Amino acid sequence: MGLMDNLKARIAPAKDKVSDFAQRHEDKVHHGLDKAAKVVDERTKGKYRDKIHSGTGKAHGAMGRLAHKGDDPATGGGTPPPDAPPPTT
Repeated sequence: MGLMDNLKARIAPAKDKVSDFAQRHEDKVHHGLDKAAKVVDERTKGKYRDKIHSGTGKAHGAMGRLAHKGDDPATGGGTPPPDAPPPTT
């Protein structure tokens, strides 16, 4: 067994726990991301608004993929994550 295989085997339980957390608390994490983005935008006085919005969108997408990792649309196991997060105002 190579080093990478060993690492993957050790990380697998943690990935399952993180995915479970993401499924149970997805709405809270999204809310926290939006709140943090708003605070950073206010503190930078809008100077980095586009970059903050882009980063927040990527974080929302990653969170959605992680939370819906085990869902399989072919078997009706749930809904797939959106391709892009909804725009925020």
